[in-house]
Amino acid sequence: MKIAICGSLKFTNEFKKISDELEDLGFEVEIPLSSRRIWNGDFSVEEIEKEKAEGSFHKKAIRFDSFRAYWDIIQNADAILVVNLDKNNIKNYIGGNTFLEMGFAHILKKKIFLLNEIPEMLYSEEIKVMQPVVLGGDLEKII
Repeated sequence: MKIAICGSLKFTNEFKKISDELEDLGFEVEIPLSSRRIWNGDFSVEEIEKEKAEGSFHKKAIRFDSFRAYWDIIQNADAILVVNLDKNNIKNYIGGNTFLEMGFAHILKKKIFLLNEIPEMLYSEEIKVMQPVVLGGDLEKII
């Protein structure tokens, strides 16, 4: 099974650990493109956070055509795994980009796995409509 990892770029270091664990379990894994660029040293998580705070991050996302690029990856995956960790004082945070990627997966009838419980956010009900499988932190529950 091919799994595309989705989540806040702030979790990039965790993506590597989770990707390695999934590969050890026999899965093929796709990592967010920006996370790969962070690992390659093209830019840093801190730089992205600063650009988001300044309201200029969208320029980088447009230049890399990140929405369409990850759409293609999700299309070619069997499932997505949302790495929803705590961020911005929100337990199990799912941000706008990740919510959009969940929507892509839902429309494409791909399985959606959440690493942790559904967060309490403005769009929690919409997340529930997508019927994600909550793993409770246990990647071995992926089927």
